[in-house]
Amino acid sequence: MTERPDALLLAITDWDPTPWLDRFRRLLPDRAIVTGEDSFDPASIRYAAAWKHRPGSLAGLPNLEAIFSLGAGVAHLVGDPGLPSAPILRVVDRDLTERMSEYVVLHCLMHLRKGWTYAQRQARGIWEDDDDQPAAREVRVGIMGLGVLGGDAACKLKVMGFDVAGWSRSRRRLNGIATYAGEAELDAFLARTDILVVLLPLTPETRGVLNAGLFGRLARDGRLGGPILINAGRGGLQVEADILAALREGTLKAATLDVFETEPLPPSSPLWSHPAVQVTPHNAAMSDPGASASAIAGQIRRHEAGEAFVNAVDPGRGY
Repeated sequence: MTERPDALLLAITDWDPTPWLDRFRRLLPDRAIVTGEDSFDPASIRYAAAWKHRPGSLAGLPNLEAIFSLGAGVAHLVGDPGLPSAPILRVVDRDLTERMSEYVVLHCLMHLRKGWTYAQRQARGIWEDDDDQPAAREVRVGIMGLGVLGGDAACKLKVMGFDVAGWSRSRRRLNGIATYAGEAELDAFLARTDILVVLLPLTPETRGVLNAGLFGRLARDGRLGGPILINAGRGGLQVEADILAALREGTLKAATLDVFETEPLPPSSPLWSHPAVQVTPHNAAMSDPGASASAIAGQIRRHEAGEAFVNAVDPGRGY
């Protein structure tokens, strides 16, 4: 049993907790760092850092002052009915942001330059060029979700020459980039989008938003021969049966998916073998223990020096 009053509880499933424990113990040597498998006094826990924690496992911590999400999303926290009332804080660090932008730029370029098509031809030993190769400036990319990740990806896509616009629930402004806001402007945003990049949070309002109705409102006159979906946000945003139907019917030309309704993606899923689908294993922006733990340790130090927490989640909005 620990008697230390300022302990941090590391509540992780799906990831190996060892590198996180090592990093937090180096950064916060003056306090205990424990996991749910350790024996500890619940009253000693002042902070929790969580990723897909077991629901209810953060209850019964009377001195908890803050809960940090170790990943980019917070749905695993706000969806826990037994979560304490302590503030939920997102980790916003440059490393995670840059990783997501790398992923988005990579896959937009792969679709622009037909990288997947040439990979399939290479596997079959086919030497065949395509006469129609649009420039980036002729392709309209639309980003749904203009938080830190979406805003950075939008700016980097613009540098590459794409015609970029963004949509968010509330008005955001990005220098030199057209932005749309709210349901009233969603149709106009979709109608000018050839590649739809989705970086939305998962909330009750956004669950299932990537469905047949939305796909049918995407641009039909683009240079790529049909709309393309890139979802690196949350699996709960997409209706996978609708994605497959849209690909079959030609409503979508292709899709790159990093997240799924069920993870890991079941071996029986037809997404694995669909020729127009690229599957990545939810690694678009992996949280680096060093960068994320440093950001959390900095928040703790500033809080204990009397400063306010930053990057707090609005529980009512879910992000």
